[in-house]
Amino acid sequence: MVHVAVLMGGWSAERPVSLSSGEACAAALEGEGYRVTRVDVDRNLSSTLCDLRPDVAFNALHGPYGEDGTVQGILEYLDLPYTHSGVMASALALDKERAKTVARNEGVPVAEALVMDRREAAKVHAMEPPYVVKPVNEGSSFGVLIVDKGANQPPQELLSDDWIYSDTVMVERFICGRELTCGVMGDEVLGVTEIRAADGGWYDYNAKYAEGGSSHVLPAEILPNVYRKVQMLSLSAHRAIGCRGVSRSDFRLDDLAGGTGELVWLEVNTQPGMTPTSLLPELAEHAGYSFGQLMRWMVEDASCGR
Repeated sequence: MVHVAVLMGGWSAERPVSLSSGEACAAALEGEGYRVTRVDVDRNLSSTLCDLRPDVAFNALHGPYGEDGTVQGILEYLDLPYTHSGVMASALALDKERAKTVARNEGVPVAEALVMDRREAAKVHAMEPPYVVKPVNEGSSFGVLIVDKGANQPPQELLSDDWIYSDTVMVERFICGRELTCGVMGDEVLGVTEIRAADGGWYDYNAKYAEGGSSHVLPAEILPNVYRKVQMLSLSAHRAIGCRGVSRSDFRLDDLAGGTGELVWLEVNTQPGMTPTSLLPELAEHAGYSFGQLMRWMVEDASCGR
């Protein structure tokens, strides 16, 4: 029986999301007949895995240390096959600035952005509002601040002593319109989902993970040629950054009344959430893969040298 260690938890801001993802994945893998050990990751991970001696590590971590190439490097050192992307792609994708540079060079449209120290971003508007300020290496919308058109000053939260994210932030032009996402599974591009926050606002942490926080329209109700373009760009970004296993790309589409029709790629997620409200499992199911089948595919896809 194949022994799978499901890595979850960790110590990033996304620990609660990871615990939820990890538990869902572990339960599904047990349902598929695997021997599963749940590992709440700490800084003794290497010795823990040496003691457990699993056949595969299923990486259900999110955020820094789990999604940025750090854990991937440990698994490579241990010669332990693992799921999702490898060291380089993981580090690149979580660095929003460098990921945008690589994607842009492959013809993927991105929004204008500046990278700077958070304290500088709090002094004066780095660009004409509306714009978005976000840490360069976080996920799940942690630390994201929206500066509306006509705002008198930049967000002063950036100066708070309670700021727990990176001191380096990205200031990015805000794109009005729909929130779209598209998954990739190996070499197969999945469908396109439109995400609608229940309160009519943007897709923040609550909209992502609270029950009823958002609705997912799959397939997205957009023009067929735009649908195909989102799929094409998702696959291009996945390949350009060097992703393996599953990934999910996020977009904004300004096709509402009076909009410009602009389609912009925001980022690629190399460790998409696997919670009960997560998007990637829905996209896989739409393509004919049950949650259990998705988990099995990911374990069978695991390797080193990713």
